Amino acid sequence: MKRTIPLIIVITLGFLFVGHTFIPHKLSQDFLDWYLDWIRALGPFALVLAIMSITMNHTARIKRRIPNWQYSIVTLFGMYFTAASGFIWGTQEGTPYMWIFRNVQMPMGATMFALLAFYIASAAYKAFRARSAEATVLLLAAIIVMFGQVPIGVQLFGEGILDVTQWILDVPNLASKRGIALGVGLGMVATSLRILLGIERTYLGGGQ
Repeated sequence: MKRTIPLIIVITLGFLFVGHTFIPHKLSQDFLDWYLDWIRALGPFALVLAIMSITMNHTARIKRRIPNWQYSIVTLFGMYFTAASGFIWGTQEGTPYMWIFRNVQMPMGATMFALLAFYIASAAYKAFRARSAEATVLLLAAIIVMFGQVPIGVQLFGEGILDVTQWILDVPNLASKRGIALGVGLGMVATSLRILLGIERTYLGGGQ
């Protein structure tokens, strides 16, 4: 029953949402409004469940002294202290909550985005090695586009590099993006059908 009931709920709601998307009727719209009202009501309970899950997970890591367990202490302290400061002093300007948000949360977010640049550079270095004809074409196209995006490229190769860069972006690049988007869309449809038909059940957990 632990797997059957959630499976029935997912399949039933899945087909109802498919019907709402493809059948623009008042009943489907009323169902969506009813569902959204229940989502707002169940949201706080889901939040409490998430807090309990995070607390239990990191508490277990601290008790077992799992590698890097010290970060679990920082996580729990940050979560509870931030929540407590918001409840006690509010979320207006000048409160401890806003100080945490501006001096801790925002710098950490900026740091994560900054680290992406190094991962992108590493991936580009690995991908742009001219080991085959296709990789060589990719490398040349990347060099042309990069020179076309900076002023030094125009100074070295003239205004013509701008036209070549724009052609690469508008024709082969756009065609590749559309092909990838089409493949992703077909994959989403296939996965959704597997879930709706009860074939895909890994989201239920249990290791099966």
